[in-house]
Amino acid sequence: TLAMHDVGSANLAGLVAVNTTLSPCVAGLLVFFLRAMVLPPKLLDVGGFCNGILAGLVSITAPCGFVKPWESIIIGFIG
Repeated sequence: TLAMHDVGSANLAGLVAVNTTLSPCVAGLLVFFLRAMVLPPKLLDVGGFCNGILAGLVSITAPCGFVKPWESIIIGFIG
């Protein structure tokens, strides 16, 4: 966008995109596998997967520009 006028702001935009992708992926997969293997009834639940993605997005919204990618994985796992 017009706000990316130097390399630092472009790197920050890339970091935000990576963090906003990693956290919901981890949260969605965690909920999906918990519902499929741990919680009864042990079914593949697409609705739970979507709820996990939403929880991961909510968890990473505020700190997405300030955390490292490995930290966003932990945030998605906890969130």
